[in-house]
Amino acid sequence: MLKQRIITALVLLPLMLGMLFYTSDGLWAAFSGLIALVALWEYGRMAGFTPTQNNHYLAATAVFGLVAYLGGWALPSLVWLVVLAFWLVLAPMWLLSKWALPSGWQAYAVGWLLMVSFWFALVMLRPDVDAAVSLLAVMGLVWVADIFAYFCGKAFGKRKLAPAISPGKSWEGALGGALCVAIYMTLVWNAGWLAFEVSWFGAIIVGLLLTVVSIVGDLLESWLKRSAGIKDSSDLLPGHGGVFDRVDSLIAVLSVYAAMMTVFA
Repeated sequence: MLKQRIITALVLLPLMLGMLFYTSDGLWAAFSGLIALVALWEYGRMAGFTPTQNNHYLAATAVFGLVAYLGGWALPSLVWLVVLAFWLVLAPMWLLSKWALPSGWQAYAVGWLLMVSFWFALVMLRPDVDAAVSLLAVMGLVWVADIFAYFCGKAFGKRKLAPAISPGKSWEGALGGALCVAIYMTLVWNAGWLAFEVSWFGAIIVGLLLTVVSIVGDLLESWLKRSAGIKDSSDLLPGHGGVFDRVDSLIAVLSVYAAMMTVFA
């Protein structure tokens, strides 16, 4: 398992960095769209869509994305406000109340809210190659929070964060991850890698907020899988599960980050 994880990571990381730093805007949008569509396909399977329903769902989403990109569309501020409300209010309520998987039109709406906003965020935050560093800095926050939460949890974890959803997570791990993110954001702020002007203290606050959002994104996907009775969103990535498994926190963090930049900029 560990060998598979390492091999998959060694293939995917250079691919992602190459796309991020060395491709045209259109190719980046297509690559980002592919990631979002695969994650949406996995979500559809969790939500209980039939293969035909899922195929139609993906086709409609792909057509919308193509038209949106070619037309230069941007999500309006009102939609980004809805995205903020979902991740900061509704998703935590979902986890606390342990609501069941949505069905019917609600299932379609949740999938679009997750993946369409994620794709728009990836495209918006990387309008050209020059913006790649600032986008990577935000992605790095997610990885720092996840990695150090894991190791701090292993070393010091005693109190479970969400035992019914993700038994491996602890409050001590979350706190350790947050402290490491504060250090990371200090380095990012000092290097000038953020996409907006902010004080050092403001950068720390943004980093801590996004750390909480990262945890919410991870827990929400874990709850969706648990509700669907599956361990991984798919087996597309050997040793890692599915694409949704790998980008769950990124979906939440990048969507909230893009929403904040749109609404409060």
